[in-house]
Amino acid sequence: MRWLLPYPLLALALALMWLLLSGVSPGQVVLAVGVATGASHALAALGEASPAIRRWLAIPTLAGVVFHDIVVSNLEVAGILLGIRRTRGAGFVTVPLTTRSPSALAILSIIVTSTPGTAWIDYDAARNEVLVHVFDLVDEAHWRQLIAERYERLLMEIFE
Repeated sequence: MRWLLPYPLLALALALMWLLLSGVSPGQVVLAVGVATGASHALAALGEASPAIRRWLAIPTLAGVVFHDIVVSNLEVAGILLGIRRTRGAGFVTVPLTTRSPSALAILSIIVTSTPGTAWIDYDAARNEVLVHVFDLVDEAHWRQLIAERYERLLMEIFE
């Protein structure tokens, strides 16, 4: 069955996202299934291995933490941009990582970049460190601890 859909969850998510963005009609359903199937086969042709999820129950916890942090960060950045509070200065933080799982690193990069006020700038595979830009940097140690304890720990539970 793997030959038909090498990445079934990816295909399902892509088809659902297509339908959410374009609306549901018979033609859109056929197009969504076709694009999702094609994307699944294209990824398989690249030789990507499917990530092994070790602990499914940690996924909702991680999603809740990320959602909370994105909402709080949106409010903080909005306050700075609207002049309600002052920024203490932007800067770069080098964060040492424990995980080497490609899936965990990919999701961590998405989390860091999707949180307003932070951006994943560079990953040094040799030293297993990531360079993060922070819009309102006060304490570098706080950011290292936040990324390690709030995100990386949960990602390691999920993938390692």
